[in-house]
Amino acid sequence: MTGSPPFDTWFPDAAFDGSYGFTLETLRAVSPIAAPAGFAETWRRWRAEARDVDAAPRVLSMQQRGRRRVSLVELSGVDGVHLRAWLVEPVSGAARVGIVHSHGYGGRDRVEFGRVPSDAAAIFPVARGLGALNAGVGAPEPVEQHVLAGLTDPDVYVPGLCARDLWLAADALIDLAGDLPLYFVGESFGGGIGALAVPWDDRYIGATLAVPTFGQYDERLAVPCLGSGEFQRMHVQRHPEARDQLRLFDSSTSAAFFTIPVRVEAALWDQSVPPQGQFAVANAVPAALLELEVLPAGHAEYPGLARVTVDARRAGLAHLDRALAPA
Repeated sequence: MTGSPPFDTWFPDAAFDGSYGFTLETLRAVSPIAAPAGFAETWRRWRAEARDVDAAPRVLSMQQRGRRRVSLVELSGVDGVHLRAWLVEPVSGAARVGIVHSHGYGGRDRVEFGRVPSDAAAIFPVARGLGALNAGVGAPEPVEQHVLAGLTDPDVYVPGLCARDLWLAADALIDLAGDLPLYFVGESFGGGIGALAVPWDDRYIGATLAVPTFGQYDERLAVPCLGSGEFQRMHVQRHPEARDQLRLFDSSTSAAFFTIPVRVEAALWDQSVPPQGQFAVANAVPAALLELEVLPAGHAEYPGLARVTVDARRAGLAHLDRALAPA
């Protein structure tokens, strides 16, 4: 992208500037948060513990949608809670890749095929506590509670559990669809928990993180926003010790541990997930592994959004194809 979009024209009624005064140049200079002592060891311990949990997936119902079979499934979370998800498989022919496709903080009420090729198997996990499938299951549903629940104990902090549940979703996909190479897709909340979980799972060949959240808490906690980060910011203002409690869950820290190709779609203007946090995730990914797409804006309607969305999804599918290609 060249030049700066006309944000004042696009968003004349915005209560505040969703660029937060950053430009593409200054966003590319935002430093991720360095790993605190014990960061990698803790995430590796959680990954090891998750290997001992049986996802025990069970198909509850099934229907055919065109060339795909869509099943409602039940599986275990990392602490044994029963969660539901959707599984998608080709009706005919073997799948060539498995996709774990996470979602934003609004939850998910249906599968979306825009980032899933027709010859892929995919699981669409719904995070614990969130609708439509898991509202109130294993976590409170209201975002202001969900994003803070369990924060004083890293082992039960809910967004951390949601990230760790992704390992079980991948287990369930492989159990049901076969031993496939895995690719991750996550948007917003899903991009944030994906950046936390995927670096510790060696079954993945690539990932797309779109407008990822939970990145660079020093930057996020310094500014207001319209997303879940605002509840964290207000909480840290009341409880300063909570800043240190969040250090294990900074997606810009975890992103430095990627060893696979990662595509990050980061926005220049976003009132829900401040761009400086999104770009910190991109800036953390080792340069040789990063494909960065700069979006004009995130979590907002603007002129040309439909075309930007189509182009980003097409580029994401191309990224998946390259990740699958033999070295």
